[in-house]
Amino acid sequence: MHSRKVFDLHTLAALTQCRLIGKGEHVISGIADLETALSEEASFFSHPRYREAMKRTHAGVIFIDHKTALLEGKNYLISDQPSQAFQKLVDLLHPPRASPSGFKGIHPSAVIHETATLGEGVSIGPYAVIDEGVTIGAGTFVGANTYIGPDVVIGSFCVIYPGVVIREHSQIGQQVVIQPGVVIGSCGFGYTTDKQRKNVKLNQVGNVIIEDDVEIGANTTIDRARFKSTRVGQGSKLDNLVQLGHGVTLGAHNIIVAQTGIAGSTSTGKSVTLAGHVGVAGHLHLADGTTVVAKSGVTKSLVHRGNQEKTYGGMPAVPLTEYHRNQVFLRNIERYIEQLKDLAKRVEMLENPC
Repeated sequence: MHSRKVFDLHTLAALTQCRLIGKGEHVISGIADLETALSEEASFFSHPRYREAMKRTHAGVIFIDHKTALLEGKNYLISDQPSQAFQKLVDLLHPPRASPSGFKGIHPSAVIHETATLGEGVSIGPYAVIDEGVTIGAGTFVGANTYIGPDVVIGSFCVIYPGVVIREHSQIGQQVVIQPGVVIGSCGFGYTTDKQRKNVKLNQVGNVIIEDDVEIGANTTIDRARFKSTRVGQGSKLDNLVQLGHGVTLGAHNIIVAQTGIAGSTSTGKSVTLAGHVGVAGHLHLADGTTVVAKSGVTKSLVHRGNQEKTYGGMPAVPLTEYHRNQVFLRNIERYIEQLKDLAKRVEMLENPC
């Protein structure tokens, strides 16, 4: 059992590089949201919609930015990026585990092919299977009931949680985090139709490449390419339940949110964000810095130049200002229809006065 960690606000201000407004001797030992926080807990203010919650909160300190108006009688830690400062406190109170599991080393129930190569300090959990020709770098953790297929290469200091499948010839970089239930390298969805109108499967002989510092959320699936590679660029973060089709290429530092699906052979540039439940058709390109808002459908490439807007929404996706304008028109469609009917009657009366 770990002893409870406690910090006074003077200490927290120094550790999180924030400016303190309030009682420096006040002690913090936990974290909570604004609604439920107690006097010994810290919280943070992230959006104007929580202004009322901030007024009511009993939190011992609130992390805020420089623009937020202060309320009397409360303690504040102020910084340019309050969410990141708050995360420093989270890590202080709840340090990341040295290992994702209590199991250390190679569990005796793990099945490891004699040709596999394991680096120094690799941990393999119960009932994991490491197939022929696999290479795993130093310090990597492989969770229970995970399957690593033939000739897979995994870099150093990766964390692969239980129940993951990484199929043949996939390549995983350094410091990659793969959450439970992920499937990497499954056969891409490709068929032709023969003369009898039967669907004939196309063999997918490519692979998947996951570059360094990528995180892949639970139950996400990434198909291997038909010929070359499906690729996820360095530093990209994929949420739960994302689907990448065969031959997709994600650029560096993309953010792909839950229930997004990207069809085969589509590519993205750097720092692209696809919000929840976005669908992207195949064989397209999304330029650097593109953002697509939730529940949108991308049916053509999004390539912007100069000061052109980079945020899109709707189905099919259009620049966000155009999408909002269209939504206003749609909300008033009944009124427009009645106006047209009235105009049609007036025209008819003018044309047929008798």
